[in-house]
Amino acid sequence: MKRALITGITGQDGSYLAELLLDKGYKIYGLKRRTSTENYENIKHILNEIEFISGDLSDLSSLIQAVKLSKPDEVYNLGAQSFVADSWPQPVYTAEVTGLGVLNILEAVKMVKSDARFYQASSSEMYGKVVETPQKETTPFYPRSPYGAAKVFGHWITVNYRESYDLFACSGILFNHESPRRGIQFVTRKVTDAVARIKCGLQTELRLGNLDAKRDWGFAGDYVKAMWLMLQQEKPDDFVVATGKTNTVRELVEIAFNHVGLKWEDHVIQDPAFMRPAEVDLLLGDPQKAKKELKWEPKVTFEDLIKMMVEHDLKKYGE
Repeated sequence: MKRALITGITGQDGSYLAELLLDKGYKIYGLKRRTSTENYENIKHILNEIEFISGDLSDLSSLIQAVKLSKPDEVYNLGAQSFVADSWPQPVYTAEVTGLGVLNILEAVKMVKSDARFYQASSSEMYGKVVETPQKETTPFYPRSPYGAAKVFGHWITVNYRESYDLFACSGILFNHESPRRGIQFVTRKVTDAVARIKCGLQTELRLGNLDAKRDWGFAGDYVKAMWLMLQQEKPDDFVVATGKTNTVRELVEIAFNHVGLKWEDHVIQDPAFMRPAEVDLLLGDPQKAKKELKWEPKVTFEDLIKMMVEHDLKKYGE
């Protein structure tokens, strides 16, 4: 039986990945931070199939202990301060967890279980002010937020450990990926939740920032399959995981409101408070390498993804 250690297991990606690996017969260990309120919402249906180990990405000794206890064949580092907007008011915390946290877990793997295969969750936010479109594995990084900058460090230190210590270490450069398990602060979920609330008469308006921002949005359940596939290859490498198509925030809003029979123009207000200090205008991934080498394809369309999220939120509010 293969063993996997997942950091960030209670998050969107961690929960879908845990489901996938359980289906494949893995024994799953989840790293769990000490927090005053436990949040198991995303994994409550598989809680009894996961063994939790207490630890923190900013504490190397706890990670060494976690690797010793789990003896993993595969390590998936999905834990991070993962909300871009929070990285401006919390730049040091973001750097410590999202950046140095990667170094800590790599160091723990190198010291305790150097034959384990390692996956790092890199991000399209590393491209930031893009220097070419679409973005591929060879596109230079130009991060536009403390989060993006921390992810660049995490990405390069993974490459560094692969080349310096011969670790089987891969990075997946994932473009935006969403689901009903997405945190409420992310724009897709903010929109689908608000649409459900407006439909149920619980609120009347939705305030958003830049409606023209374009993103390459896919379904998280599809993207975790690519993570697993990377660790099944003969040699470690980095891959862009994306749909290769973009949509604007405006299109996201239109699909969500249309799905419940409402006109978005009646409810959406553009609010300067939600504009970013430095905007990332166009993120569009080129997934050709992943398609060719991993035989990976995204299955869920953007429209179906948004409808799935709206349906989930309607159910939550009793519609």
